[in-house]
Amino acid sequence: MANIVPEKGINFKVYLEGGEMLGLAEGTIPALEAMTSEVKGAGISGAIESIVLGHFNSTTFSLTWRAVTDLFMTLSEHRTHEIELYSSIQMYDAGLGIYTTRQLYVFLKADTKTFTPGNLVVGDNMETQTEFEVRYMKVELDGRERIEMDKLNMIYKVDGVDYTAQVRQDLGGQ
Repeated sequence: MANIVPEKGINFKVYLEGGEMLGLAEGTIPALEAMTSEVKGAGISGAIESIVLGHFNSTTFSLTWRAVTDLFMTLSEHRTHEIELYSSIQMYDAGLGIYTTRQLYVFLKADTKTFTPGNLVVGDNMETQTEFEVRYMKVELDGRERIEMDKLNMIYKVDGVDYTAQVRQDLGGQ
């Protein structure tokens, strides 16, 4: 029996519009925070923060870059950008004593909320920053789609299960 230990991210790259690498960066994959509302009343012993099925609060993510590049400057444009994050995750098989990798792929359609060209420091990173509002996100692990969130088309899928399909149908959609 295998004893697989997910150890760490080995490395990652950031691409813009399926093309060139944007630059050297650090960042955090966007968190999906469900919209909630309080449910309380007769027959319930207290209050519950109940999720709104398939709906999310503002979804943001940010990237911190080492230095300004020509391509990086296009992120200041007021439009939706397609950003791809490719990562390699290190796994250790304790039963066999070998290392393997898994690919994590994140595709985002996002608008730049904050564009900070950075600091001017002698001999150090510029720490340029961008913060984005996410409209669409797809997460794949080893080529298998695990999560798809599309706010404008009211789609939220996890492992192929569309939690908003019935909602769209209830609203007269497909």
